Amino acid sequence: MQLISPNGTHTPDADYVTPEDEHLLAAYAALVTGRRINDQCNALVRQGRLAVYPSSNGQEACQVAAALAIASSDWLFPTYRDSVAVIGRGVPAEDAMTLLRGDWHSGYDPCKYRVAPQATPLATQLLHAVGFAHAAKLRGEDTVVLAMCGDGATSEGDFHEAMNFAAVFKLAVVFFVQNNEFAISVPLARQTAAPSLAHKAIGYGMPGQRVDGNDVAALLAVLGEAVDRARGGDGPSLIEAHTYRMLAHTNADDDSRYREPEAVQEWEPQDPLVRLSKLLRDRSILTDSLEDKFAASANELSATLRQVMHAEPKVDPEELFTHVFAERPESLETQWNFLRDEIERTEEDS
Repeated sequence: MQLISPNGTHTPDADYVTPEDEHLLAAYAALVTGRRINDQCNALVRQGRLAVYPSSNGQEACQVAAALAIASSDWLFPTYRDSVAVIGRGVPAEDAMTLLRGDWHSGYDPCKYRVAPQATPLATQLLHAVGFAHAAKLRGEDTVVLAMCGDGATSEGDFHEAMNFAAVFKLAVVFFVQNNEFAISVPLARQTAAPSLAHKAIGYGMPGQRVDGNDVAALLAVLGEAVDRARGGDGPSLIEAHTYRMLAHTNADDDSRYREPEAVQEWEPQDPLVRLSKLLRDRSILTDSLEDKFAASANELSATLRQVMHAEPKVDPEELFTHVFAERPESLETQWNFLRDEIERTEEDS
């Protein structure tokens, strides 16, 4: 499903309502911020201020739509590549980056923002999302859970268990698969023989929809319908967004080993920012002054993130032994005393 073509032309779909212009303008502002976040984090990795960064460059439309499609009372269950969606839900950028910096905690309070910790293992967050939705249903709440994953996660057993359980118990979960064609280096053709990932929904007894993952208008329309369906008690849906990962899997990956530069270049004209910008410009909704405003806001957020990440963190070695047990056992206390003694003697020698 597509509502905005790569050249910025509106392509209406009789089954879906195109979002209002003001909603598209807000989405565009979020896209600008998302791209700036990706650029800044890639720079922080090169400067040694982030341990790793899985960029969503080229996938910002999926990130923005995921954050905007659900209500403030709903929950988002993201993956390691969904930092832009996490920040779009209100989590401060510097807190969202804490995990990727290598600190011991996820960096933000999940309950405050209704965003689960970003999951690094593939598909584990889907089971967590389904369990959360089941608990909400038992409590009589109308909470919708948006569970994000990539195409690689659909090859995991957890994906199938989550889909089956959600469908059997008719839970309010929207499974949102960002199909960027590669699970690190494994192409989609080596992961499934199905015509599309959306087709997998049929076997579980839920609706599936394939959508242009670089078209934020189409994403908002499709995700919005799935969220409304879930909230109305009609159960889960599977949404497959066909997009492309423009950069390597992470800074530790050499994507030239498994794909040609020409393949990446073919996706450049489908940039979600350029596409929406053309539409809004043609409608005289997006002006130069608004572009400057959006860019300034994105740069301000980026500057704050940069400042925090460049500050040296305060490290407390005793935190290694905190929250392991409710009451610290003698074995851990012995280890901590040994480490403390080593630290004190090292400081004395220096």
